[in-house]
Amino acid sequence: MIKRLCVALAAAFIAAPAFAADNTIRFPALQTETGRLTIYSATDLVVMKPLIDDFQTIWPDVTVDVIDYLTNELSVRAAEACRKQQPLGDLLLSSSVDQLVKLANDGCATAHTSPETARVADWANWRDEVFGFTYEPAVFVYNNIKVPPGDVPRTHVELADLLREKLDTYRGRVGTYDIRLSGIGYLLAFNDARQTTAVFGRLLEGMARASAVARCCTGEILEEVAKGNLYIGYNMLGSYAYEAARRYPQLKVVVPRDYTLVLSRGALIPKGAKRADLAARFLDYLLSQQGQSVAKNNAFYFTETGSLPPGVDGPQNLKESGIAQPIRIGPALLAVQDRAQRQRFIDDWSQSLIELNSPSWNRE
Repeated sequence: MIKRLCVALAAAFIAAPAFAADNTIRFPALQTETGRLTIYSATDLVVMKPLIDDFQTIWPDVTVDVIDYLTNELSVRAAEACRKQQPLGDLLLSSSVDQLVKLANDGCATAHTSPETARVADWANWRDEVFGFTYEPAVFVYNNIKVPPGDVPRTHVELADLLREKLDTYRGRVGTYDIRLSGIGYLLAFNDARQTTAVFGRLLEGMARASAVARCCTGEILEEVAKGNLYIGYNMLGSYAYEAARRYPQLKVVVPRDYTLVLSRGALIPKGAKRADLAARFLDYLLSQQGQSVAKNNAFYFTETGSLPPGVDGPQNLKESGIAQPIRIGPALLAVQDRAQRQRFIDDWSQSLIELNSPSWNRE
């Protein structure tokens, strides 16, 4: 019964409208408006605002509207708009690059080439339709008031061992994504399983026995870890984790030493976008040296050079360490979105993590 309830809640959540039109976040033009760019995004405003503000210093006559969604919602709505030949805004931004690749593969994207797109690494550009514009490791976070130094996990195996050896201490105190609701959570879990099935299975079992708390969103888990309601957060996006750690000194960030999944947040111009010209302009800005500098210093903090922000527990250089495993933007991600395979993976995850510990579903 619990499983049916969870699935029903997830389906209803995905199908329901995310925001009314009056919930659009508007960045008015700094001068007389000559154009309006509409961005549909699954990216928190706190990391997008510095980029939009800087973009408008270059193009002060452009108003930017941002409509925020969860990744799954954005994917569903964009696909529906594509089928109706009614593009969802001018630009889509999402950390679930597998969903953007699926949209592009279904003919829902407009190609864009420029000197800026030519600078993008091969692994972060698919057919000049989906571009990665960030470099974000999946990290562990922990509350250093609740987790003693000797307990801090620095590999996936160490985390699994910690949950087995100190079950009573960490029961109900570890947070991770609910992959039924979170597209990025699903993408990271799927790629975890690809890295090493044995370690992933061991970690999943450990989290199940420890009544891991499943949540939809990075921000929710980070807040709970900062408050001490949760002690550890697993597979958090590095940008959000580091931004939270700057606000909460008790929250610490660990880059796992055995392997670190790295994703690049994706951008796609929908086919038939009314202001594809403005979308291309903003995309070029994101990929430019200036945009990347703002992203490093004020928004996403991690860069492809591999240097880690101050205070992050990790190798001296992520790229040179050999542990970085970028999630390549390309046709391999279509397998991640295969409907049957996706459902099997989610069902297995749900059975392992949720059904063994159903009370954790509603833990606050």
